[in-house]
Amino acid sequence: MLDNQKTKETEKLNRRSFVKTTGLATGALLSTSLPLNAMGYVTPKNKLKLAVVGCGGRGTGAVVQALTADPDVELVAMADAFQDQITKSLAGISEHFEGERKIKVKEKHQFSGFEAYKNAIDMADVVILTTPPGFRPLHFEYAIAQGKHVFMEKPVATDPVGIRKVLASAKIAKEKNLNVVVGLQRRYEKKYLNLFDQIQKGSIGKIVSGQVYWNSPGVWVRARQPEQTEMEYQMRNWYYFNWLCGDHILEQHIHNIDVANWFIGEYPVSAQGMGGRQTRNGLDHGEIYDHHFVEFTYPSGAVIASQCRHQKGCYTRVDEVFQGTKGSIIARKGLVTDLDGSTILDASKQDDPNPYQVEHDKLFAAIRNGEVIADAEHGAKSTLTAIMGRMATYSGQTITWEQVLNSDLSLIPESPSWDSNPPTMPDENGRYPIPMPGITKFA
Repeated sequence: MLDNQKTKETEKLNRRSFVKTTGLATGALLSTSLPLNAMGYVTPKNKLKLAVVGCGGRGTGAVVQALTADPDVELVAMADAFQDQITKSLAGISEHFEGERKIKVKEKHQFSGFEAYKNAIDMADVVILTTPPGFRPLHFEYAIAQGKHVFMEKPVATDPVGIRKVLASAKIAKEKNLNVVVGLQRRYEKKYLNLFDQIQKGSIGKIVSGQVYWNSPGVWVRARQPEQTEMEYQMRNWYYFNWLCGDHILEQHIHNIDVANWFIGEYPVSAQGMGGRQTRNGLDHGEIYDHHFVEFTYPSGAVIASQCRHQKGCYTRVDEVFQGTKGSIIARKGLVTDLDGSTILDASKQDDPNPYQVEHDKLFAAIRNGEVIADAEHGAKSTLTAIMGRMATYSGQTITWEQVLNSDLSLIPESPSWDSNPPTMPDENGRYPIPMPGITKFA
């Protein structure tokens, strides 16, 4: 367990900027101890060298959590498309650890540009991957090929081709006994682990239906600057372009979709739904939708109604609810009830350490103890589930698991550069092509 001093030290950074609380909760390791000569093993006396690729708010927060998780971790390299992002991130991390000798990033080890990730990864034992998710498959592939332990944010790709690349790298990571933690933090949250335990015990019977939500006002918009090329503008405003973000059904709603997959113990066989742009449809909103509604059907027959919305002034909810043959769950409340409404479990008031910190605590403990956490496969499959939902809303068609898994859809350019055009370009009026249900097709 983390001591009180360590808890106080991490009261600044959270998943997007600064965390307010921290701590350690139980989490599942995929395997037990490995031989001392296993690849990826680090003795307890080793200093661990850390690098971050992607220096926005999430990357900055993840670095602070990693440095807090283990006393013998040093940040040695940083990489980002933009040098100003590195400078800002390094200043925030250094301020947080003022007086401590955890920051060892020389100026020559601050790498910027599209190829910068290789230089940073080469210097490290453990790598944090927090760029826009379109780049994740390439960066993850390189990190695993170089024998690095990885923390990577969700989602892990924006297209099916990227998913297949991540699944291939996940297999290699297991063969090399490398730890991979994916930022689906509900799997490390005590409340959710207790709810999952109740499902495993049969408290609500077989899950037959559920509703998962990420309804919120939306996120930031970064205005176009006169001097920016189209590539720089899209990279700065990455949330609104599918090759970089994958739409908010993927970038945010994946959390709730992943809980459904985890609790049901399956991945859906098909998806159908609807979506569009009603209120967020300006020139600065790129090509993504502001609402999606999807029905996911699972092999067991369970149907999950999935909804996410980025519209101001509307009903907000981020939650997961499930109905079983013997009872139900409201995840946000930590509440399990039987069919009569009687309480089986109320975890709403329990001590629940910050799961964003727990992810890193578990990662570094596994590295030190010669154990292996392998999150990449379920991270990839939940990412694919959200991509399947996006395909269903964009096309207005039923999309099957096999269809999306085997799709040749590839959004990310093979070799992006500052001199090249991004995959999606605006017309003469500054508007981007928008997916149209009934017209947009997927192979």
